[in-house]
Amino acid sequence: MKFLQGQQKPMALLSLRSALLSLTSLLLCSCPAAGKKKLYIGALFPMSGGWPGGQACLPSAQMALDLVNNRSDILPDYELELIYYDSMCDPGEATKLLYDLLYTEPIKIVLMPGCSSVSTLVAEAARMWNLIVLSYGSSSPALSNRQRFPTFFRTHPSATLHNPTRVKLFQKWNWNKIATIQQTTEVFTSTLDDLEQRVKEAGIEISVRQSFLTDPAVAVKNLKRQDARIIVGLFYETEARKVFCEVFKEKLYGKKYVWFLIGWYADNWFKIKDPAINCTVENMTEAVEGHITTEIVMLNPETVRGASNLTSQEFLGALMNRLGGKNPEETGGFQEAPLAYDAVWALALALNKTVEPLKTKGRRLEDFNYNNHDITAEIYRALNTSSFEGVSGHVVFDAQGSRMAWTLIEQLQGGSYKKIGYYDMTKGNLSWYGNDKWIGEYIQNSQPYLNNMTAVGCMLALAAVFPLGIDGPHHGNDDGDDFRLWLLGLGFSLAYGSMFTKIWWVHTLFTKKDEKKEKKKHLEPWKLYATVGVLLAIDVLSLMIWQIVDPLLITIENFTTEAPKGDLDVLIQPQLKHCSSKKMNTWLGVVYGYKGLLLLLGIFLAYETKSISTEKINDHRAVGMAIYNVAVLCMITAPVTMILSSQQNASFAFASLAIIFSVYITLVVLFVPKIRRLITRGEWQSEQQDTLKTASSTNNNDEEKSRQLERENRELQKIIQQVSVPSPDATVCQSMMSHAKFYLPLLLICWQQWA
Repeated sequence: MKFLQGQQKPMALLSLRSALLSLTSLLLCSCPAAGKKKLYIGALFPMSGGWPGGQACLPSAQMALDLVNNRSDILPDYELELIYYDSMCDPGEATKLLYDLLYTEPIKIVLMPGCSSVSTLVAEAARMWNLIVLSYGSSSPALSNRQRFPTFFRTHPSATLHNPTRVKLFQKWNWNKIATIQQTTEVFTSTLDDLEQRVKEAGIEISVRQSFLTDPAVAVKNLKRQDARIIVGLFYETEARKVFCEVFKEKLYGKKYVWFLIGWYADNWFKIKDPAINCTVENMTEAVEGHITTEIVMLNPETVRGASNLTSQEFLGALMNRLGGKNPEETGGFQEAPLAYDAVWALALALNKTVEPLKTKGRRLEDFNYNNHDITAEIYRALNTSSFEGVSGHVVFDAQGSRMAWTLIEQLQGGSYKKIGYYDMTKGNLSWYGNDKWIGEYIQNSQPYLNNMTAVGCMLALAAVFPLGIDGPHHGNDDGDDFRLWLLGLGFSLAYGSMFTKIWWVHTLFTKKDEKKEKKKHLEPWKLYATVGVLLAIDVLSLMIWQIVDPLLITIENFTTEAPKGDLDVLIQPQLKHCSSKKMNTWLGVVYGYKGLLLLLGIFLAYETKSISTEKINDHRAVGMAIYNVAVLCMITAPVTMILSSQQNASFAFASLAIIFSVYITLVVLFVPKIRRLITRGEWQSEQQDTLKTASSTNNNDEEKSRQLERENRELQKIIQQVSVPSPDATVCQSMMSHAKFYLPLLLICWQQWA
């Protein structure tokens, strides 16, 4: 089962420890508890039938009873005993067994049914006998009706618990239109009704709602015909194979579609040979790839010791030992076994909580009978306020008596399910599962080597601030000025050049004509590096020519001599050193002109590509913002520093601040979002994963439809001009008939004229 993945390695050790625990428990139970009064639980475990969940849930419940009965701090004066029958998950059989439980001694203080259909029958009848019903395996949303089932509780969450998770994901990925397809059974109909109410409150529209009884072919075709993209599927596993066989035939899968399914199917459900479908395993595997599932967390993912003093892993080991080595995947109810275990503990803790309140009223638990309202009310209050850590997670019930739990979100990637996140409904917290593959893909798609070049260029530019501020006496030649020139030049080429390259290639790939765009579909990284290399080579070559042909020299500018304050026989000669070449203005004009054109072109490309969505370079919008920042600061700084060249302090302050601001803003814009995504492990956009790009695909599809409508509009205007006369003749009407699909209103005019 899914929650056993990654837990096989320590199983032998856990089994050994659990065997010792079980042996100790049996030894302690072998002797009857002296002076303890028995409280009886009437249970129905489906050992066969549609859901044979009792095969694992019964041993799990018995294991919990053994531990409870040997605790001195829980019901010390009582012993719980289980009286159970096989309901076969059949309401008819359960009716007969319920009669036996109620009209055969001893009196049962609580009833514990399994399947939803059986629980519905038991919970509706139990109110007549003042009995609390605690189920471990019922998910039907109908059981949350407190008017109909006033004494019902369940450790198995309602099927509607999936819906808040689905809505949260829709909102997370900005999807405001979904479609649904369901099997017409009560549990799925009520689940879908709940989903419809929740999405309506969230401002999301269900644009298509399809249902089927046994054959989903027509329903799937309708989904295709109505252009459904985000699809929620509610059906049993056998019907899921039928649905996705039709999905394969209709090509309703791939990057343009996202399917949401129930997560409690077997992991290999789509590979099971089914005579009811005519699709191969390969067909099914292709059709289901990328779908997302939501599943109730039934085994605590954290290693914590709860009320039973067992961790979830120790519980699994003990259960495996009780099953005697049976294959978990062939044992019905193995996945729900933690819920049965926690159901017994919830009951024991609730009964223990009622002892003192009943004593103050002169009552005892053993006084319970089917006419006693007071004891039932105390047990109800105790269960209603239950809150403890179980092997299935934190156990707490909502106002309808349903378990509140976490939801696991998984995605089928490469033929196997991968955990991608958890949703805690009680706190509204969506947390993403650490997946190194996603992190790697995200980093790779942001072209990390170009980001590294940007960072190196920023560091070189920052380093240029230091020689920029060195006073003349600290360097007696022009070495410092040459160093500053090279640092600024190379820093700009690396930092701005790498950002310019990203924008350039995004523009090249996604603003060409369709036939050329298809040829340039794949972006090869070496082209990016080559582009930066060309920009860097141009800078290096121009600086070398400048240094060789017209090297920088230091010239001294003398100012008026000044007499210092005080009676000193000295005069001060103020001097200002300039580092310049003979044709300084010419060289500066060439450099500023070349880099200015790059800045202007960068701004243009950033504006042109601002609405493009691509996974090839997924941070190009942030790069565009950084380019705006660099361009504005450079265009302001260059002329101002030239004007202030004779004012050393002001020139240094302005230039250095401009460099520092542009560098740090660039680093923040580019790298802070990446750091945040890596830390939170889940703040990724839908464009980072191929199967979740429906939104952008839908936008592109809408744009194509818009263009088609414009073309049809223009053609329609031409025809209207042709038929602007009051009485169109037969030739014109025949011409209009050839365009019948566009011009139906005009055909009506022609029909009236001919008539």
